Amino acid sequence: MPACPDMKRETRLLLLAYLAFISLGLPDATLGIAWPSLRRAFELSPSAIGMVLVMGVSGYFLSGLLTGGLMDKTGVGGLLAGSSALVALGLVGYALAPTWSLFFPVAFFVGLGSGAIDAGLNAYASRHFSVKHVNWLHACWGVGASTGPAIMTAAIARGPGYRAGYAVIAALLGAMTLAFVATRRAWDQQRAVDPRPAELSAPASAREVRGSARAALGSGQVWLLIASFFCYTGLEASVGQWCFSWLTEGRGLGIEAAGSWTSGYWASLTLGRVALGWLAERVGTARLLRLAGLGAVGGVALLVLAAGWPGRLGLLLLGMSLAPVYPTLMARTPAHVGPALTSHTVGFLVSSGTLGSSLVPGLVGVLVERVGLNAIVAVTLVLSASLALLLRFATAPQPAH
Repeated sequence: MPACPDMKRETRLLLLAYLAFISLGLPDATLGIAWPSLRRAFELSPSAIGMVLVMGVSGYFLSGLLTGGLMDKTGVGGLLAGSSALVALGLVGYALAPTWSLFFPVAFFVGLGSGAIDAGLNAYASRHFSVKHVNWLHACWGVGASTGPAIMTAAIARGPGYRAGYAVIAALLGAMTLAFVATRRAWDQQRAVDPRPAELSAPASAREVRGSARAALGSGQVWLLIASFFCYTGLEASVGQWCFSWLTEGRGLGIEAAGSWTSGYWASLTLGRVALGWLAERVGTARLLRLAGLGAVGGVALLVLAAGWPGRLGLLLLGMSLAPVYPTLMARTPAHVGPALTSHTVGFLVSSGTLGSSLVPGLVGVLVERVGLNAIVAVTLVLSASLALLLRFATAPQPAH
């Protein structure tokens, strides 16, 4: 029997969503590779990289706040098409900018478009795809985040330079834009189907709330999720940024070995989403998140309290434990807050995650400068314990109304 049109459309959109998450990750990790070339080209000080980061984070944060309203006006397909075009144009701006004063402001528009793609895709996926696929979608971001630096490295090493690297990535985002334009109506025609088990059924009261940003911010469940995402991204980014310093300066590990373990941490996040995506629907998302919270505490404890191999293995345990948290919480969002509030809530969660990943590692840096490397111990232990507690509350049974 031939597949029905709805099933074919859903399969096409799922495949496109996978490609979109890969494309979303492409520009995210390229700045570090391009930075030495940018410094030489524009005669910059090392601290100038902060100007790009601040502009990018500002755009990303703002887009999360605006995404819910934009989706109400343009639909998911229109939002994805417009946002992808904005990112592609921003990357073209990176490639063509003749001066630093024209280069770094472009980061705001790249962040604005990227944040809207992130929120729009997550809002759609949480309503239409299973928990397994949401985990795999986020694993695809890791594929993109690994591919982007490879493209930029090849462009610089083989002669064309960083401008060619950004041009190639812009072309890939341009192709995604065309794909979103061609399918923009299909995204909004797809009927929302909840493929999740009974444990994720939204309370009736949540389904009755009128969809608006104000209504979302008036929900205790929304604020619980906002706090969870802030703690999660703060912990993930802080460990990723500071584990190398901890391993080299705090544990006396060599540069190459510490670099390999740091790479292993990020790899465990990506691989964990692939592997644990299978388990989410078998063991239940609530149980998986609670176990993830406990695993994160155990991983941090091993990393900061144990010397030698146990401490380094704690880094991998932490990565595997954190892997399913972001996508699984995102997949549960419609059940927590109801379909009417989902698009606004997802935007707030993306903004909260952006703040956590940018502010907390910076706070750790300030504390390290004042009190030494033990600040890493204190902050990561507090964050992991807070995350485990928040995940316990977030997975508690919803009271009947």
